[in-house]
Amino acid sequence: LPEGTGAIIDLNAWDLPPVFKWMAETGGMSQAEMLKTFNCGIGMILAVSADRAEALTALLRAEGETVCTLGTVT
Repeated sequence: LPEGTGAIIDLNAWDLPPVFKWMAETGGMSQAEMLKTFNCGIGMILAVSADRAEALTALLRAEGETVCTLGTVT
């Protein structure tokens, strides 16, 4: 992200795959450490302006991608 911006991520926006739950429990890792170390099931993130989000979502879904809104850029 450009300097002076940040992101607010909704940690409830996607389901954490079971393998990451297992890794956290087995390794005794906190949620914060898991999020810093692993992608936790998020394969790719696109940051787009709000006025283009709906069109991009439709395009990606038409190509078979799973799309969820993770948060906002501040």
